[in-house]
Amino acid sequence: MNFQLLHPRDQLVAIMNRIYKQGMTTLSGGNLSIKDDNGDIWITPSGIDKGKLTPKDIMCVQADGTILGPHRPSIEFPFHRKIYELRPDFQAIVHAHPPALVSFSIVRKVPDTCIIPQANRVCGSVGYAPYALPGSEKLGENIANAFAEGYNIIILENHGMAAGGANLLDAFYRLETLDFCARTLIRAGSLGKVSSLSESALNLFDHQHNVLPEFVPTTHSSQERKLRQQIIEIMARAYERHLMISTMGVVSARLDKDSFLITPAGQDRRTVTVEDVVLIRHGMCETGKLPSRSVRLHEAIYARHPNIHCVMTAQCPNVTAYAITATKFNSRTIPESFILLRDVPIIPFKTLYTKAEKVAETISLSTPVSIVENDCILTVGTDILTAFDRLEVAEYSAKSLIDTAVLGPLVSIGDAEINDLEQAYGLT
Repeated sequence: MNFQLLHPRDQLVAIMNRIYKQGMTTLSGGNLSIKDDNGDIWITPSGIDKGKLTPKDIMCVQADGTILGPHRPSIEFPFHRKIYELRPDFQAIVHAHPPALVSFSIVRKVPDTCIIPQANRVCGSVGYAPYALPGSEKLGENIANAFAEGYNIIILENHGMAAGGANLLDAFYRLETLDFCARTLIRAGSLGKVSSLSESALNLFDHQHNVLPEFVPTTHSSQERKLRQQIIEIMARAYERHLMISTMGVVSARLDKDSFLITPAGQDRRTVTVEDVVLIRHGMCETGKLPSRSVRLHEAIYARHPNIHCVMTAQCPNVTAYAITATKFNSRTIPESFILLRDVPIIPFKTLYTKAEKVAETISLSTPVSIVENDCILTVGTDILTAFDRLEVAEYSAKSLIDTAVLGPLVSIGDAEINDLEQAYGLT
């Protein structure tokens, strides 16, 4: 489905629904708008339950000021209008009150997006707008002036955030990605010093290692079709479980000794379809598609480990807190954690982008989980569910570990007990 072909009313309802379900706004908070080619502004209404919006609730403020619709336009309409005046490249604006970004707004700081390259490339640097009365022209001026400086997303002092984009999905991706950064930074606060990436390190992400020779598949086996469906189902599940967001996360699955399937680059992880999944065979990709940027890494892992049948990389807030502080992850907390994760090594950031074969040497079914500095968690398994289980257990374990900071010193499972687990579960 081409989201841009939906009517603005339907786009606004769909994105507000995602924002509300992902816990980034409340029943009464937040507002979204789309500027039509003719100058009309479609905007969410004031005082209507954001969790139950319908297309008929959406308001239209025409270019001549005429208001169409059954409600009042959002009280924040003045700042939407002002932003569009100063940023003609924007066709959509998102304003919301995600708790983590509100935390930054009330201590008057902006989240650092250089903690991982994916976030920086989606959001860029973050602007800041001084406080003013909600709904006032002054607030509109403050916010619009911040956007006029070239920022695409800003923190509103003691208020929340606002983001703009060439379309509504672009603006939403910036909101969701910055919220991820804020949640990760807050979680990292109890672990240690946060490390940011330099511009030269960020640039490694931009190298086009995923442009491959193309081939035209002549057949699609039942096994391929099954794996395609499993991949999109697990991506949707990862999104719903807050293990991935729209702009981050990769899943691949081995098809045979020469082929594997992998999710595409640059597509919404929540809405990827079986047709979007990319077939890789003998180093070539299915014609007309662009595989994930990490395709070379997945290829190297499959080539080295014939017993690995699924590879996942993801950015979950609690595990990524370990990645951006390079803090040692302790999996010796409960039996499930150690059995599924084993000891978890940390891989240097640049190795992921410059030495895929070296990463492939590090990972195995004996070392099935690794954390990459300032980037991701990497999990593997003999099937899709096992790799996903490891991802989920890693994130839950990381949350438990971080939460111990307010309770007391961590007491790990002892060496003798670890030996018993290894013997009982055949982990040696």
